Amino acid sequence: MKRSRRASRPRRGLQGVLARQPWAGPLLALALVVNGGALGYRITEGWDWGDCYWMVLITLSTLGFSDEHTPLIHTGGRIVTALLLVGGLVVVQQTIQKLLELTNSGYFRRLRERRYRQQLKRTMNQHVILCGYGRIGREIAEQLSGEGVPLLVVENDSDRISEAQERGLTVLQGDATLDETLEEAGIHHCRALVAALPSNAANLYVVLSARGLAPRARLIARADSAEAEGKLRLAGADQVVSPYVAGGRTMAATALRPLAVTFMELLAGSDCEVEEFRLSLDPERLGDLNGASLAELQLGRRSGALVLAIRRPGGSAGGPGIYRGNTAIPEEAALIANPGGDVRLEPGQLLVVMGSKSQLQAFSELLGNALAAVESMSV
Repeated sequence: MKRSRRASRPRRGLQGVLARQPWAGPLLALALVVNGGALGYRITEGWDWGDCYWMVLITLSTLGFSDEHTPLIHTGGRIVTALLLVGGLVVVQQTIQKLLELTNSGYFRRLRERRYRQQLKRTMNQHVILCGYGRIGREIAEQLSGEGVPLLVVENDSDRISEAQERGLTVLQGDATLDETLEEAGIHHCRALVAALPSNAANLYVVLSARGLAPRARLIARADSAEAEGKLRLAGADQVVSPYVAGGRTMAATALRPLAVTFMELLAGSDCEVEEFRLSLDPERLGDLNGASLAELQLGRRSGALVLAIRRPGGSAGGPGIYRGNTAIPEEAALIANPGGDVRLEPGQLLVVMGSKSQLQAFSELLGNALAAVESMSV
């Protein structure tokens, strides 16, 4: 019984391969006919392999033109030719018919898509996933591409997919609300996910799916109303942006403070970036940084970066706070813009820092093991 089971395993394996690759069976049969015919001519006529395969070719193709070996074919060679004409034509016809059937059914298209998705999994890392390539999505993609950030667009509309590909963007065709699509997009090792679909409900599904798959992923969502914004935050969105609210604030700021808005636009076009440096909650990882003031550490002078603000994460009572000297800042005011040299570092704080890439890299190296995470911010 054991031998019979072992003997049947290769057959099951071959059957499994043929089931997964339906094109393999016809091509295997065609290869057997071609090589079997060449071997037959080799045995019966004694020709070299080149002449044997040439004779198989002109026989299977039914060309039938005169060849230097044709008058010299003996009885054995004629039998091989007859078998090739009868059996070979059937195999060739079945092979062509099967390949046409697979092409018409979209099998090879799906096979290319599957290989493309597997390639995305291997190549995309620390990228931004953009769900939706509408009017908002196009602007987001243009800004991120201008910054040189790896970007993957998830879109299901064929016209928008073509438009994104024409602009040289990497596109994954699929429904962004499905867990399978987000996993193929690399949700587990992405830099951030932006839900910019036109529907609030669709963005809510994307945020719910993404938060369930990757609890630590940074999620940004679009909302068209205050009610949708609240639901998206409850679903796990780290940041919710309303295009109408953001546009209104920009227009109002332009009317009241035009120089400040112009400065921010110039800053966005420069090599300056703003990043969030989150300190570890473990005091041992902070080492000498724990309780030290900015004046003592001289982080800005040593790196060239500018500390714009420091805030405590979560805003929960009892958590790590912010201290100016030896005095704790009240929780409702636990955000310091343009902190002075007397502000001290504590576990769990978030440092908002501006500088060039090299300056931010130097700032990160100065923090060392105390650094828990780094997040980029748009300016």
